[in-house]
Amino acid sequence: MATTIRLATNDDIPAILRLIKELATYERAEHEAVATTEQLNEALFGDSPTATCHVGEVDGEVVAIALWFLNFSTWLGRPGLYLEDLYVTPEHRGSGIGLALMKTLARHCVEMDYPRFQWWVLDWNEPSIDFYKSLGAVAMDEWTVYRMSGQALEDFARS
Repeated sequence: MATTIRLATNDDIPAILRLIKELATYERAEHEAVATTEQLNEALFGDSPTATCHVGEVDGEVVAIALWFLNFSTWLGRPGLYLEDLYVTPEHRGSGIGLALMKTLARHCVEMDYPRFQWWVLDWNEPSIDFYKSLGAVAMDEWTVYRMSGQALEDFARS
């Protein structure tokens, strides 16, 4: 099996969307995955891209994604890389393709002098937690994530 890690192209959008929906199903939130091919195309390849995606291929088939964007640390005064989604199809887990994607992003951080590489993981996702710990990642347990969306966001914006 020939494995390749590369930047996504516009032609990968259908595969990326399929894997995003598979991830949402795995995370028990398939009803929340409402992104469209048009939205992904604009975010990844529009006039002002807001995200980047690497894909992992096995024998020419996209079987993994790492979709990320830049964040910023006011304390460090520099950007960092935030990994929004890492997903490998079940039949390719344990093959090293997830590790290869993570190394690709870590190398990008080092090359660009980004001091941080961050992501979230669901607290029940033990296989992923174990994988990230094996890489040397450290849980930021003292932080709590907050989110405002949907009606709460609209109500607050109008208040």
